[in-house]
Amino acid sequence: MNFLARLVSILLALRTVFRARPRQPEDEDDAAQNGADAEYDPSEREVPNNPSAERLVALLLIVAAVFGFGFLAVYIILQTNAQWLGGTMGGMLVALAVACIIAGKKVVPQETHVESRDRLLKEEEAEQVVEMIEEGGQGVSRRGLLAGAGGVAGAAFVAAAAAPVASLGPRLGGIHKTQWHRGVRLVDDQGRPYLASDIEIGSMYTALPEHGEPEHLDAGLLVVKLPPDKIHLPSPRQSWAPQGILAYSKICPHAACAISLYRYPTFQPTSGPPAFTCPCHYSTFLPGEGGRLVFGPAGRSLPQLPLMVDSAGYLRAAGGFHEDIGPSWWNVHRGES
Repeated sequence: MNFLARLVSILLALRTVFRARPRQPEDEDDAAQNGADAEYDPSEREVPNNPSAERLVALLLIVAAVFGFGFLAVYIILQTNAQWLGGTMGGMLVALAVACIIAGKKVVPQETHVESRDRLLKEEEAEQVVEMIEEGGQGVSRRGLLAGAGGVAGAAFVAAAAAPVASLGPRLGGIHKTQWHRGVRLVDDQGRPYLASDIEIGSMYTALPEHGEPEHLDAGLLVVKLPPDKIHLPSPRQSWAPQGILAYSKICPHAACAISLYRYPTFQPTSGPPAFTCPCHYSTFLPGEGGRLVFGPAGRSLPQLPLMVDSAGYLRAAGGFHEDIGPSWWNVHRGES
């Protein structure tokens, strides 16, 4: 059976090769047929010379430019209004598409040309291709108008397409230099200062710098309290967790997502140690071990902020982060990770 299957496969392959081979006139009948085909040439070329169509194309290009610059205006003024952004971008693309269709049908020359399938393009035919391209402008009486409108529409399209690049990534309001420095009090989202006694074991708190800018990338802190037996900080950071309270940047060092998940063991024999988890790509960090990365795509540990408790019992920063916060780009330097 295998032999027969191979034989059939070989015969089918030979048949395919034979049918794909260019046919040559082998007898007088074939030559006569080819001669008859050569006498019938359906090639034709028509130059529209349609000023009204040219004006319509120019108008559509101007409309596309208006929509394109309108997209820029909406992007700058309204910013996050998706309906207006989509409407202006869609209007620009529709106007450009209709202009191209009308130009292809009513403005540029219409040409029908037949070429034998068994002949490949020769080097000497390259000049003919150049001539055909140059002849594409024949019959167009308003070249300057169309070129100008096309240039304006092209500029609007490029500007509209490039504008969203300004929104890539977070607003870098603090990486190398942040709002956190010695003496800054930790406050909640209502501006109330945190007392050390407010922080309880098993819960995660979000803190902001007092009198700071809460929208900046560096503002958010993760604050937790751990039992002494679960704190194993590097030796230079032994004094950074007064009363077992630790603080870390809320920004994941992978892609700048905000960390919002906290895992605390509920049954010691089987549960893992306390950990922060980023909801975007599940990078997991251990607060009891200096923010060490134990899982996920992040390339480094979570930046830690040293804390102290003042005479009134309030939590304050004892200094800045031990390394740059934010995603691990080339200009975000590592410290003690």
